Amino acid sequence: MRTQIADAALAGRLPVGHKLPTVRGLAEELGLAANTVAKAYRALEADGVVETRGRHGTFIAAAADSAAREAAAAAQAYAERARRLGLTFEEATAAALDALRARFDA
Repeated sequence: MRTQIADAALAGRLPVGHKLPTVRGLAEELGLAANTVAKAYRALEADGVVETRGRHGTFIAAAADSAAREAAAAAQAYAERARRLGLTFEEATAAALDALRARFDA
């Protein structure tokens, strides 16, 4: 179910902003335990595929927003780690640029 929702969102079959069924509703529809659906929704949210808007429901997230949020979180984690390792700004920047160049030029 998690993979099917993610694939449908990526392919555009579930457009950005599409409201997903409630946890209970989808669980009943699929014959699954509500906890199973809740776990899938949480994983999809962690992956940036969906966003939960409190009592308003769960919606398909904008992929670009999701990618930007994930990249920002990864950059923040890298900056914190580089600082703990005692790297200077220049050393940390050089290491990040080397890694990016190696990945994007490959």
